[in-house]
Amino acid sequence: MQKTVNNPNDIGLLENNADTETAEMQRAVLIGVITPDISESELHISLDELERLCDTAGVIAEVRLTQSRSNPHPATYIGSGKLEETKSIIEANGINLAVVDDELSPSQIRNIEDKLGIEVIDRTMLILEIFANHAHTSEGKLQVEIAQQRYTAPRLTGKGKDMSRLGGGGGGTSGARRGAGETKLEIDRRNIKARVAALQKELAQLEVSRGVMRSRREKTGIPNISIAGYTNSGKSTLLNYLTRAGVLAENKLFATLDPTTRKLKLPNGTEVLMTDTVGLIKKLPHHLVRAFKSTLDEIIYADIILLVADISDPEHQNQIAVTKELLADMGATDKAFIIVYNKIDALTQSIGDGDNINIDNIIEVQPNTANVANTEVFISAKTGEGVDGLLTAIQSALENERRVMTFVFELNGKEQAHISSLYKNAHVSSVEYDDDTVAVTAAADERTRNMYAEFLK
Repeated sequence: MQKTVNNPNDIGLLENNADTETAEMQRAVLIGVITPDISESELHISLDELERLCDTAGVIAEVRLTQSRSNPHPATYIGSGKLEETKSIIEANGINLAVVDDELSPSQIRNIEDKLGIEVIDRTMLILEIFANHAHTSEGKLQVEIAQQRYTAPRLTGKGKDMSRLGGGGGGTSGARRGAGETKLEIDRRNIKARVAALQKELAQLEVSRGVMRSRREKTGIPNISIAGYTNSGKSTLLNYLTRAGVLAENKLFATLDPTTRKLKLPNGTEVLMTDTVGLIKKLPHHLVRAFKSTLDEIIYADIILLVADISDPEHQNQIAVTKELLADMGATDKAFIIVYNKIDALTQSIGDGDNINIDNIIEVQPNTANVANTEVFISAKTGEGVDGLLTAIQSALENERRVMTFVFELNGKEQAHISSLYKNAHVSSVEYDDDTVAVTAAADERTRNMYAEFLK
């Protein structure tokens, strides 16, 4: 039903066969610019993703409008002439929202709205809105509102408009009495600054609690495995399959934002902690990255990262590249990765029943990063196919992180408990008793070695 438009005369009123609920939803035109840095095919891939973001936010993407330019117009993004064409498209199709596949300046938003006569949001605003609607924990809600307020502050116009254009969003700013000579714009900015400070104070307290929990986990010596990857790649479904975590798993972008940690016992008996993390996406707003630092740090402190990709998505290799780039920006440069190509069941269905799939012909194997183990596995978190191979890969990755060391403990109740911990978190090869001590030789990872550094022989 959606059309791509370069000339408004090419289309008429779109067929309206929607039910009452659909008729009440916002109907949008998606706008993007082809530049020397962004080809037409790349733009349409980005607009495909923008349409999925709209669907997640409850917005119907009716029409796409694209234009080729050397650069986006500094005042109106697509130029005044193209805006006139866009206005005709809007009037012909009953559209009440424009969504631009880029981050706009305050003046661009204002100028486009003045020309089109409808609400205008950019890609960042849309993502922030989705995060606001999907955050459930206190920490998640605080993180989203901080990001929203930071985004709103430089875009205030003094007209009293809320940042949220889709009916959701975080809390507003508190009222304040106007001082001598202060404009409404100055008051709004001052209120936002005060609100962000208050939110950051609340978030800092929650971050302390998260840090304490993380420290306790580290002291147990149990390896931490983070599940990272592009949004909607199946991370929550994988955690649910492995641990019965009961995390919400929907076929929508950013279905879950709040990290969930569950314990898992590997086939060899080793216990690990699996953490589902927020999905990543191209052009992820830096406001969100800053606000979600405490939860994204779960990836940084992991022993191994499962980088999950949807193999049935034609763009999965580009999505892996985007994910790796974002993880590198976060500081996860020295981690062991296991690349998990998920949804092989969907891939089978997409090419037809009975056809044979040669995975090697489908996957372009990426080179290993220096000093980082890159293992690739192919699974369906929905059906469980290939999951045994994933667990084996996790075991192997943990073994590769281990070194054979000898720990010497005194024969007393407290230190004998350490021996039990080594049996649980390391591969014990020998135990030799003396009159007052016991020497335990084991293959231990860095975390375990650090825990018992004082007992190393």
